[in-house]
Amino acid sequence: MTQQQQSPSHVPVQTSSFGIDDDTTAIAVDLTGWFSGDAAEMDAVAHAVDHACMGSGFLAVTGHGVSVDLMQRMLDVSQEFFDLPVAQKMKYFMDDAAANRGYAPFESEALSYSLGVDSEPDLFEAFNVGREQVPPGSSAEVAKTYFSPNVWPDVPADMQEVYLAYWDACEQLGHTLSDVFARALGLPAGYFIPFLDRTPSVMRANHYRRMPGHSPSPDQLRMGAHSDYGSMTILLADRVPGLQMRDQSGTFHDVIPPEDGFLVNLGDLLAEWTNDRWRSTVHRVVPPPGDATGAARRRSVAFFQQPNNDAVIKVLDVCCDEDNPPRYPVTTSGDHLMAKLMGPRAGTEVNVDEAFLT
Repeated sequence: MTQQQQSPSHVPVQTSSFGIDDDTTAIAVDLTGWFSGDAAEMDAVAHAVDHACMGSGFLAVTGHGVSVDLMQRMLDVSQEFFDLPVAQKMKYFMDDAAANRGYAPFESEALSYSLGVDSEPDLFEAFNVGREQVPPGSSAEVAKTYFSPNVWPDVPADMQEVYLAYWDACEQLGHTLSDVFARALGLPAGYFIPFLDRTPSVMRANHYRRMPGHSPSPDQLRMGAHSDYGSMTILLADRVPGLQMRDQSGTFHDVIPPEDGFLVNLGDLLAEWTNDRWRSTVHRVVPPPGDATGAARRRSVAFFQQPNNDAVIKVLDVCCDEDNPPRYPVTTSGDHLMAKLMGPRAGTEVNVDEAFLT
């Protein structure tokens, strides 16, 4: 694969620093024009994406083509699982934190560790799944490290069916967005797709609510401040407050998902790939106000697109030159993922420089 630019009809690449403006909100991106096949409309979508990625790094995506009924069922079936007794959910807890599968209990992780920041446990529970089949040709070690078997609850009865259908929809949307990214950067059509054919991507359903009899400390968050690890995250969530993203001054701002749409944010690898032309934004989930009543439930499902574990991540030629040299050394997707993954789960510090977490 070459890193040559496309013809001048495509959106030009600028090598300015990221976050030039609009870094306090998720920027609206309607993908409808991308699916039209019209070059001008596709360029307009690519331009909007480029603007959002240089700004906040958060996109409020509509016109995506994913079934709204499937999106709603994904939230509902997840809630049905999380409403089960803790003892029943713990049947699907996996002792091996690196497996990244199954049930993660309330207060079992602290996401701020992924940034090398000590913190108290986060106030959420989660359920993780990955690719259902191990990619052909994978070694036993790769299969164990990146493609552990999923664990499927018996209740709800349709949980596996819904999760796998939703996984497929998110993976396809991720490929579409990757094609938009390539056009926005002036790369050949389909440039990123060969990096995504054996991905160790993970999908995580998150559940936040007040736990009866639990008194959190004043410093606890529902999910600690962190940036995401891979190339992008496709987030489905209830349209309620809680998610916040940090601007470049260090101030956090509320983010609400678009109606019938997704929030898409960039991960660290894509920021490094683009030499910080595009931004991987730190975000968190805060508890409801102290005077709020009831469970104050919030549901979300995050599809974390992760390039192939052996994909070599090197700053793109179109994002560097003599005046803007590469800021990051070469790494692999898998090494980067495991370095960030284990901090939140083992409660250990992460070497920010060695793990490429700047």
